[in-house]
Amino acid sequence: MLTRKNRIIIFAILPGIIVLLFIMNLWYGSVSIGWFEVLTTLFSSTESNTSSQIIIMQYRLPQAITAMSVGIGLSVAGLLLQTTFSNPLAGPSVLGISAGASLGVALLVLLGGASGLQIGSLSMVLNDFTMFIAAFGGALVVLLIIIFVSGKIGNVVTVLIIGIMIGYLVSAIVGTLQFFSSSEDLHSFVLWGLGSFSKTTVTQSISIFSVTFLITIGSLFFVKPLNALLLGHRYAVSSGFNVKLMQSIFILIAGFLIALGTAFTGPIAFVGLAVPHIARTIFNTSNHSILLPAVILIGAALTLACNLLSKLPGYDASLPINAVTSMVGAPVVIWVIIKGRRMNIG
Repeated sequence: MLTRKNRIIIFAILPGIIVLLFIMNLWYGSVSIGWFEVLTTLFSSTESNTSSQIIIMQYRLPQAITAMSVGIGLSVAGLLLQTTFSNPLAGPSVLGISAGASLGVALLVLLGGASGLQIGSLSMVLNDFTMFIAAFGGALVVLLIIIFVSGKIGNVVTVLIIGIMIGYLVSAIVGTLQFFSSSEDLHSFVLWGLGSFSKTTVTQSISIFSVTFLITIGSLFFVKPLNALLLGHRYAVSSGFNVKLMQSIFILIAGFLIALGTAFTGPIAFVGLAVPHIARTIFNTSNHSILLPAVILIGAALTLACNLLSKLPGYDASLPINAVTSMVGAPVVIWVIIKGRRMNIG
């Protein structure tokens, strides 16, 4: 049994780990930069146009901020969805919101190949903000459908199934567009689908972090209804909560966080699914007053670590971030399933 003192110690250690990983993300990469140069660039008030400063401030810094922000957003979204649907395997992909973002980008990049208008080639000339608008628009459409369905249907399990079916339907549409697209357009879409934290500017990364931070802080005010939902629908109702309204709010918060992260970085696998389980295991609790801060810290640390692992020394390119997060997250999900079976047998 983890004592209160041990939990405080872990909470004190995690921010230090995040700071260390953050600085390591600025230091480590294809170009060798010394620790002193990194710290000088971060804390110096004078501006210079040295290659080291350009690499750190224009490439590595926004990448690290984006990784941290998306890790926080997806982790909080995963926890909210798992509690809302009372399903330990509920994650950002189950509602079809990530698939909706993929559809938005597919319509932008692949529709030209299907119609002969070469819209996909045109999108290569446009800036990344166009891709963001397409991805966020697709995710938002699916989110609004889910919110509408959840308002009409009180059963969250039914909403979950409908979300999964929407995901399959959207994936089928994307697959059809891929079949008729040109090789150039298909290549662009596949690269987006692999996920990357390096597509943002400093301004965009700070904006993502600010919005994610405000939403996650707001989610801390829902600790009581989240804990009530853990004890069942009837208990939550008897405690005075409007369960249907609370579930819609949680889906909305989770969906917006997923849409925000996916739009800028592409779909990031397993983070939202695995981090809540890691937090429950480390802190040995289901209390959301502990779990919500825990997933915020662990989510930030995990994505910073994955971004660090994706960098290949001596190469200009990095591994697809989805490959790294899958290697980390998939074993956690397998462990959760095996653990669940053992508990059922016992």
